[in-house]
Amino acid sequence: MKPKDGNTLDSLYNNRALVPDYAAYFSRWQDASARVRQTQPCALDVSYGQDDSETLDVFYAGDQQAKAPVLVFLHGGYWRSLDKADHSFIAPAFTDAGACVVMPNYALCPAVTIPQITLQMVQALAWTYRHIADYGGDPRRITVVGHSAGGHLAAMLLTCVWKAVSQDLPVRLIKNAVSISGLYELESIRQTPFLMNSLKLTSAQAKKASPAWLPAPKVSGGRGSLCSVAGGEESPAFIEHNALIQQAWGHKAVPVAEVLPGLNHFSILEALTRPGHRLNELTRTALFG
Repeated sequence: MKPKDGNTLDSLYNNRALVPDYAAYFSRWQDASARVRQTQPCALDVSYGQDDSETLDVFYAGDQQAKAPVLVFLHGGYWRSLDKADHSFIAPAFTDAGACVVMPNYALCPAVTIPQITLQMVQALAWTYRHIADYGGDPRRITVVGHSAGGHLAAMLLTCVWKAVSQDLPVRLIKNAVSISGLYELESIRQTPFLMNSLKLTSAQAKKASPAWLPAPKVSGGRGSLCSVAGGEESPAFIEHNALIQQAWGHKAVPVAEVLPGLNHFSILEALTRPGHRLNELTRTALFG
């Protein structure tokens, strides 16, 4: 991606400035999420690690079936804001269809670095593989879905060498991943003024944590591919990132890199929950296919 000056980068990546009514989205998500946690069978704030930030919520499959496919949702917020509790509203669209939904939290910058957050998500996925059967989920069918910074983390997890994490983990722990408005190279993010003070990214960290500059995941037996989407009303930078990951990893690893018309950086997440919408269908295919 071509170098850009600071003002241009701010204009491309500051989604709250690009979507003036962003607060209405957050309010709607929080209200809907509170209702879901009150009305849907779930296990809240389950520890997957030692740090207070390392907790996750599990939403049971609607029919309480054993060996349900598992959707792990990673929230966005530029690695520095938001919480799993803001995103519980996503669960019913998939639990009602027969999936188990897991939503991990992670520590936020600047208390930690993006590489450290990535390693927290490795822990969360390892926990999911080892324990999700206790909640009715099938550890052999784990699909990761992430939004924005969570989309970056979903792509990073596809590159993980799981056997190097622990010998009890399978070579291909993740079935597939869906990245919604994901970020795939972090050098641009490192140079974006409004993010600098909170992310404190170094050049070495940006390189280490840029999925586009890492080897493409090996796709085998229908496992290991990434579906990448961006909204047609997002900034050109997010649309560039969406194309970049397919260019970098190739069409086998990234068979889908679509721009979905009429959606901004926040409305695209609501589209995920709408049956019949292209994004919902792509996610259901990754999860159930």
